[in-house]
Amino acid sequence: MSKNTKILVQEFKAGQYAERLKDIYVDDAVLDYQKERYIKAIEEFEKLYGEQEVEIYSAPGRSEVGGNHTDHQYGKVLAASINLDAIAIVAKTDDSIIDIKSEGYDRIQVHLDSLQPRKEEEGSSEALTRGVAARLKEEGYIIGGFQAYATSDVLNGAGMSSSAAYEVLVGNILSGVYNEGKASPILLAQIGQYAENEYFGKPCGLMDQMASSVGGLINIDFEDPKNPKVKQVKVDFEEYGHSLCIVDTKGSHADLTDDYAAIPQEMKQVANFFEEDVLRKVDKNEFYLNLPKIREILGDRAVLRAIHLFEENKRVDEQVQALEQHDFETFKKLIKASGDSSFKYLQNVYSSHEINNQSVSIGLAISDTILQGKGVSRVHGGGFAGTIQAFVPNDIVDIYKKDIEHVFGEGSCHVLKVRKYGGMKVL
Repeated sequence: MSKNTKILVQEFKAGQYAERLKDIYVDDAVLDYQKERYIKAIEEFEKLYGEQEVEIYSAPGRSEVGGNHTDHQYGKVLAASINLDAIAIVAKTDDSIIDIKSEGYDRIQVHLDSLQPRKEEEGSSEALTRGVAARLKEEGYIIGGFQAYATSDVLNGAGMSSSAAYEVLVGNILSGVYNEGKASPILLAQIGQYAENEYFGKPCGLMDQMASSVGGLINIDFEDPKNPKVKQVKVDFEEYGHSLCIVDTKGSHADLTDDYAAIPQEMKQVANFFEEDVLRKVDKNEFYLNLPKIREILGDRAVLRAIHLFEENKRVDEQVQALEQHDFETFKKLIKASGDSSFKYLQNVYSSHEINNQSVSIGLAISDTILQGKGVSRVHGGGFAGTIQAFVPNDIVDIYKKDIEHVFGEGSCHVLKVRKYGGMKVL
């Protein structure tokens, strides 16, 4: 049920939603900030669209824990939704125009009377918005106009997948405002991927959208991508005295689309050697038997990336098993092994076109010197630039944060919690 913006601001100020915010964001240390963030967002909505009846929606960023670059090969991943999110203050309208102002970006308007992909919109928020709406309609859901003010804590280009959070946010708004929230989290994730592939023009897998949409720590097997197997893994990192730290190494993701695209492209070339479309369908033993011939035809990088894929799928199963058996030390070793494989075989830690820009490599090297084997770090997300992930013992988190921020600047290290909710209606 929608609420008047003026009343909502008063209720937030009075602390009426403190328990709701704690439930969503987990960490007591961020609750005052979140309260002020919501109040400011409602006030910004009012400045743009006036006092209205509104609803509030949220979609989290994600942290990939295992399965680096496996989803596009129908592989296995372990991913978590985190307590950084995109939120939107939303009012339903009677027209067919989606009108969104995202903090820090130009206001956009997407007319729903035309839902075909537009070449000139590729790479834009308009493309993602139009793509989500188009696919929802194709799936038989009602779509329509709304006005929204959005703000996001999900670091852009930081391996937390800000684009997936945006897609899941738009999908949840349309599902909630027009369809009583009936679109399933898995369908909304698939719709987000479709929008990114077909409208935005980026060949991503499904992991980012799935982790943002479903929530919690999830193990996903994409063997059947239309019906991925999703299993929640119950784990409390606090129980093991560790925090999840994401460090923004300040590398830009601009002009890296070709680097990203080359990974699934080269893996698929190896699959094509066996007359398959993805590596999940290739027998690992057959791959190793034919390795000399594949090297000759496709070159060494494609072979190394395929090796990463085969071994990474196995590691994901081992990570889940370790967590289910409460064996956190083995889990950490597997995280380190996954990161090493990404660096050496997948080769997504820096761009081969920009060898002097290796911010992720620096972050990993500095982390190793700080942690001294007590914690572990690895490349995070798509790679090439952006962020690293570290599991850090709580008793040295302050030291880790201080020392890593000496290199990358104040505020670059985010100490995060896994949140249990994916895309959702907050109020």
